[in-house]
Amino acid sequence: MELEGKVALVTGGGSGIGKATALLFAREGARVAVSGRTKEKLDRTVKEIENEAGQALAIAADIANYRDVQRVYEEIDRTWGQLDVVFAHAGVNGVWAPIEEIKPEEWNQTLSINLTGTFYTIKYAVPYLKRRGGSVIITSSVNGTRQFSTAGASAYSTSKAGQIALMQMLALELAKMRIRVNAICPGAIESDVEEHTERRNVEKAAEPAIFPEGGIPLSEGKAGKPEQVAELVLFLASDRSSHITGTPIWIDGGGSLLQG
Repeated sequence: MELEGKVALVTGGGSGIGKATALLFAREGARVAVSGRTKEKLDRTVKEIENEAGQALAIAADIANYRDVQRVYEEIDRTWGQLDVVFAHAGVNGVWAPIEEIKPEEWNQTLSINLTGTFYTIKYAVPYLKRRGGSVIITSSVNGTRQFSTAGASAYSTSKAGQIALMQMLALELAKMRIRVNAICPGAIESDVEEHTERRNVEKAAEPAIFPEGGIPLSEGKAGKPEQVAELVLFLASDRSSHITGTPIWIDGGGSLLQG
């Protein structure tokens, strides 16, 4: 029970990595708030937690709207009176297209959700986290940090690189409050995120490259599982990582070492 007595927020907690992490947090003793834009998905996550005798709260919110984010923390505080862990996971792949074809509004939407939304998620958590200290974990990506060969993903990769810079700045700023800030950088993980990715003429932006056979060395080309990522997030949320802050951790089976 590594998180017994703690309260955690998981954004993007309705599916994939976010849901797997919320379930694991609850199994490890945390009371878990899950937020996201689709209430039905959040309710399913909460139901699974409650079926295992855990405590959970679903709060529909858009992280690109700072008033929504403020409301999330106010509701958590009213319900449980504390906050110890924030997993800033919510985000989008957005539109992948050549730079000449991506529209300004498409670029702005990706940056607004992924980067500005992460800023809001952390900014409005600080007044609550600084009461007791705590841990913030950001979901970045191999894209924009160690891999730059994903054709057309300039907006997405820029948002993910920006998250790393934000994480490192805040790790220093918030250390005196005993708030740790780290980031995970997943590669290919089983999820439905690909279904929500719009690709337009990405072949025009591609630079031909020949990689060694097999994209993920550690798993013979197979994508990782959300539960594997959840275990890493649990480590960063727990006291086992009490001397770690300002650190990006790649979890991709070594794939970005081949394809970077």
